Amino acid sequence: MMHLMIIRRYSELITLHSFEDRLNYLNLQGLVGEETFGCHRYLNQMFYRSYEWKRIRDTVIIRDMGKDLAMDGYEIYGKILVHHMNPLSKDDIISANDLVINPEYLITTCKATHDLIHYGNPQSITKISVRKPNDTCPWRK
Repeated sequence: MMHLMIIRRYSELITLHSFEDRLNYLNLQGLVGEETFGCHRYLNQMFYRSYEWKRIRDTVIIRDMGKDLAMDGYEIYGKILVHHMNPLSKDDIISANDLVINPEYLITTCKATHDLIHYGNPQSITKISVRKPNDTCPWRK
């Protein structure tokens, strides 16, 4: 039986109007500890330290204005992750194919959202809590 891979695209993602719909679109239903690169993990680590990745990453953060899943009202105030919307293989990294370096296949997320995409069940999530500046320091409001 042939497995067809769904290619997720930024241009499709942004047509979805709710955060939950975007999360469902991206959900990989992966398992914690599932091997992705195994002994070839050094390949993606080299890529993520490259000038090319840092340039593309900055482009995506600017495009998405630092918002979780590029969604208005979901500003990220902590570390911003740039997520590959389609799982990558070592061959993708070696060939530097379009899935790796094209912003059409990348989106900004916070860590909690990134973990939900990979390991969570978005149907069980009612709403990701939205962070606000100084929300953990009430005396600064």
